[in-house]
Amino acid sequence: MISACLRGTVLAFRPILAPLYPLPAKARLEPKWRMLVHISYLHGMVNPAQFKETVLINRRKMASHIVGYPRMGPKRELKFALESFWDGKSSAEDLEKVATDLRSSIWKQMSGAGIKYIPSNTFSYYDQVLDTTAMLGAVPERYSWTGGEIGLSTYFSMARGNATVRAMEMTKWFDTNYHFIVPELGPSTKFSYASHKAVSEYKEAKALGIDTVPVLVGPVSYLLLSKPAKGVEKSFSLLSLLGSILPIYKEVVAELKAAGASWIQFDEPTLVKDLGAHELAAFSSAYAELESALLGLNVLIETYFADIPAESYKTLTSLSGVTAYGFDLIRGAKTLDLIRSSFPSGKYLFAGVVDGRNIWADDLAASLSTLQSLEAVAGKDKLVVSTSCSLMHTAVDLINETKLDDEIKSWLAFAAQKVVEVNALAKALAGQKDEAYFAANAAALASRKSSPRVTNEEVQKAAAALKGSDHRRATNVSARLDAQQKNLNLPVLPTTTIGSFPQTVELRRVRREYKAKKISEEEYISAIKEEISKVVKIQEELDIDVLVHGEPERNDMVEYFGEQLSGFAFTANGWVQSYGSRCVKPPIIYGDVSRPNPMTVFWSKTAQSMTSRPMKGMLTGPVTILNWSFVRNDQPRFETCYQIALAIKKEVEDLEAAGIQVIQIDEAALREGLPLRKSEHAFYLDWAVHSFRITNCGVQDTTQIHTHMCYSNFNDIIHSIIDMDADVITIENSRSDEKLLSVFREGVKYGAGIGPGVYDIHSPRIPSTEEIADRVNKMLAVLDTNILWVNPDCGLKTRKYTEVKPALTNMVSATKLIRTQLASAK
Repeated sequence: MISACLRGTVLAFRPILAPLYPLPAKARLEPKWRMLVHISYLHGMVNPAQFKETVLINRRKMASHIVGYPRMGPKRELKFALESFWDGKSSAEDLEKVATDLRSSIWKQMSGAGIKYIPSNTFSYYDQVLDTTAMLGAVPERYSWTGGEIGLSTYFSMARGNATVRAMEMTKWFDTNYHFIVPELGPSTKFSYASHKAVSEYKEAKALGIDTVPVLVGPVSYLLLSKPAKGVEKSFSLLSLLGSILPIYKEVVAELKAAGASWIQFDEPTLVKDLGAHELAAFSSAYAELESALLGLNVLIETYFADIPAESYKTLTSLSGVTAYGFDLIRGAKTLDLIRSSFPSGKYLFAGVVDGRNIWADDLAASLSTLQSLEAVAGKDKLVVSTSCSLMHTAVDLINETKLDDEIKSWLAFAAQKVVEVNALAKALAGQKDEAYFAANAAALASRKSSPRVTNEEVQKAAAALKGSDHRRATNVSARLDAQQKNLNLPVLPTTTIGSFPQTVELRRVRREYKAKKISEEEYISAIKEEISKVVKIQEELDIDVLVHGEPERNDMVEYFGEQLSGFAFTANGWVQSYGSRCVKPPIIYGDVSRPNPMTVFWSKTAQSMTSRPMKGMLTGPVTILNWSFVRNDQPRFETCYQIALAIKKEVEDLEAAGIQVIQIDEAALREGLPLRKSEHAFYLDWAVHSFRITNCGVQDTTQIHTHMCYSNFNDIIHSIIDMDADVITIENSRSDEKLLSVFREGVKYGAGIGPGVYDIHSPRIPSTEEIADRVNKMLAVLDTNILWVNPDCGLKTRKYTEVKPALTNMVSATKLIRTQLASAK
């Protein structure tokens, strides 16, 4: 009876079905047609080939790939689990349970979205480069590791230090705000297979029924991102260790193959940098050596963050045993020309057309057009839609933003939405375009382009007018320092801190309750004043010379300012990992930027009224606000930066008018924005340094302008730092083995005030008076006494008062000891 009814249904539809066979793929995807195809096959009205093709179309996953995914979780679950573990409030098992749940949810999410090539081993408790160091057993001797599988104690000691041993150096990951732990290697480094994380996570995903692509930091990039260990000659060739680490990579590969892996991804991002012939040869020899171990695997080499140079492209596409190549086609748009002119036959092209570093919705029509043009190059069956880089550099999921403005929200895509975009493009490329999804995307793009809230003609005119001047202060720095010393009357080796003091649970509660309107403005102001008073008193008791107010009113050094500038939008859960458990919530710059009202003057005046010592006004500089935000992509970055500079300039002038004599304009992220290719350095540094000078070009000689930079390699831009023309710069130095001092040993003359950090605030370890005194003496060997300042590496907000007070006590004691020695020497 049922069969007869179904046959009747099919016969009734026969006039419609007849002209549709063979059915186009799009029609066969729709449920109404799919049902009829199945019924028709059962009744002999569709041949087996047509039926099989229809089933395959609906079962297969499109050629889509995600380079990597955020680790912290949509509500920073990993952050809180890590900090609870570090504080001894939870066990290793508790931490692993959170990690397992996060990994599982990420893999299931990508699988459910239809992603074919899902990454594993991109999760990390701290950093993927540190994970590789653990895999290779390259533990520095000072951690007293005795072999075997590296446990959490050793792992976190390398990352954070401990009570007796300093942490490994931390620096910026290419030109992002993510920090990685720098491997310390030398000729005596002993390597061993000491972490099976990559294999364990592959098996973990497989147990869930998800076949993943294990991701490893490539062997050559790993070595090129390393540094010679302390005591090893600078000239030591890190690439000479290639032969020592490749056997371990082979072991990992063998275990992955045995576990059932069919693909493996090696991240080799250093290929986008300017490499010499010797470095490029290392890639060729490394993968030639790995070729036999990789037999039977599809091998993807992933690059990202910039265009790949022609010689590097030639080397990459000639590597032995490699099946596929991944390229960033957002920040590496010129790479398209190389691909179109010479892409190797029979290889897979993983085309990174969805931006992994910003939060704007993809222009799906433009991306699809690019992909369609690449089909003719790589072949329809060899083209894979991908993200431009790991999505760890963007926020997690837009679904958690319930309070974000609806119009602006329609312009955005976070990591979860980018996964959907990748799959939508892959389906469209396979002839299964979701017309409604593409239409909604086009409408959102049009809305953003025409929205009146994006454009402010007055701001654009003011920024355009900047181009006629270089905005330098009228007097040279030497004369200014003399005028400032007469005004401030500071001792030799003046002490200060960078700005923030510990953000206690109670302080965060006060801000949270004020934001939720649970306490009044009067109650909030009273609480913040009380905190400032406490911080001022602590500094006076410690006998610090130039004080800070501790920034208790600030949630984040960029977000705080963005909330008070026009052209910015903010998220509730748009967190991005900066390092370890530290997350930041970058503002979204969607339109022209201006400053409607003073932002910091009230709090700075309040703090200055509590002390007779100089109180620093604390601002974040325009380049750092730019580089630590999700920036609009509809105009050049430098134009947005100039707009921010004008806004900060107004704030500087208001602080000066309010009697603040020392103003710090932090440019912590100036170095991180430096392009990866040397040919692009000069242009970036010109507008970045110019933007900083704009902020303070109008102040009096007696007003002392400070700036601060942290956790980057500064030696190659030292002349640009000098060109910023700040009166005093405080700069990270201690965690990088005082690398900064080498430029002064090599003859660079620096006439402004400078405070290379004397201790690392990103570690809970408390340095002794003797250790700090030793660091200061090393500085005095290359810097004049009258320009040297003594300060920590960075702000203190992530530390506890039980760590801050003794560390600052020792810092001041060391300074006084050296002052006494200098006086005796005279």
